[in-house]
Amino acid sequence: MTDSAPADTGLTAKAKALSSPLRWRILRLCLHQPRTNKELAELLSVNPGTMHHHVQSLVDTGFLAAEEPRAGARGAKEIPYRATGLTWHDSAAPLAAPVLVQTFLQEIEGVKPTDLEVSRLGVRLTPADLDEYQRRAGELLEWLRSRDSSEGDPFSILVAMHPDVQQRR
Repeated sequence: MTDSAPADTGLTAKAKALSSPLRWRILRLCLHQPRTNKELAELLSVNPGTMHHHVQSLVDTGFLAAEEPRAGARGAKEIPYRATGLTWHDSAAPLAAPVLVQTFLQEIEGVKPTDLEVSRLGVRLTPADLDEYQRRAGELLEWLRSRDSSEGDPFSILVAMHPDVQQRR
């Protein structure tokens, strides 16, 4: 076995954990507020046993962290989970781009069209322009991510860019 095998195994586990739109939705729901398996199951209309499996996968790979247990409505022990933010800088996250689009489509189900802001633009970019765009977009997203806006309303942002394969020269 090579020295890179354990790292490859970890990357594979993380990529597998991020291969489900449901798991990305769990991470989103646990980003600003810790949530229990039961709360997540109710919010996402999923069987609690199934939810436990998904949450455990995210905990095992470091994407979710358990917080201090608390007493539930009937005194039962409940464990709330919070997203760790690991997806922001993890090497497995870019592999999940198609899953993120599926996740976004699931998350906007039921959103009024007037509440959905979408822009689309076709451009031609030199390599230098592309580098500048990626740097500036990354800086903006990092600024938004790093803000402590616990008093603000929750929003979800998807920025996507792809080569226009139909117009390739």
